[in-house]
Amino acid sequence: MRVERHERGVATEPGARVVYDVERDEAHFGAAHVDGDAIVWEVDERPGGEWLVRCDRVDFPPGGVAYLHTHPGPGIRVLLAGRIRIDSAGESHEYGPGEWWFESGPEPVFAAASNDEETAFVRVMLVPRELEGQRTIRYVDPADDEKPKLQRARIYFEHPLA
Repeated sequence: MRVERHERGVATEPGARVVYDVERDEAHFGAAHVDGDAIVWEVDERPGGEWLVRCDRVDFPPGGVAYLHTHPGPGIRVLLAGRIRIDSAGESHEYGPGEWWFESGPEPVFAAASNDEETAFVRVMLVPRELEGQRTIRYVDPADDEKPKLQRARIYFEHPLA
C-alpha cells in the first residue's frame, strides 16, 4: 500500500485505490476527481482470502488515547489535524498534520493524541470480509476494552478487494 498527497487536486482511473477529499471530508474508491487537497492510497496488497478495503476517520478529543491494541490487517494512516504519538515495536514517533504512518495490524500500537487540541486521522486498511461493518480494534489487555473510549471512528466505506 502506498499513499500520496495531491494538494492541487487529482483525477484517478478505476482500480484499487482510495481518494480522500480533504476539504469535503469525503472518500471514494476507484475513479474520482478532486479539485483541491486530496490524499490517494494505492492498494497493491492482495492477501489470500476475502478482504475489504476500509476507509475511515478517527477523531480524538484533547488528551485522548487508544490503549495498546491491534487490528486484523495492515493500513496507512494520515494525520489531518492535531498531533499524535504512536508507540509500536519498541519505537515512539510523533506525527503532525499531513504526515503518515503504517500499521501492520498484528503489531500492538498505543496512540496518544495532543493534550491541547483535537486530533484526527483518516486511514485505509485491509479488513477480513467477515468483519464488515464491525470495529476491528482488539485491545492487548482485555481490561482496556471496558475503559471509556473518547475517540470516535466513522467508516466512509468498505469495498471488496478483488
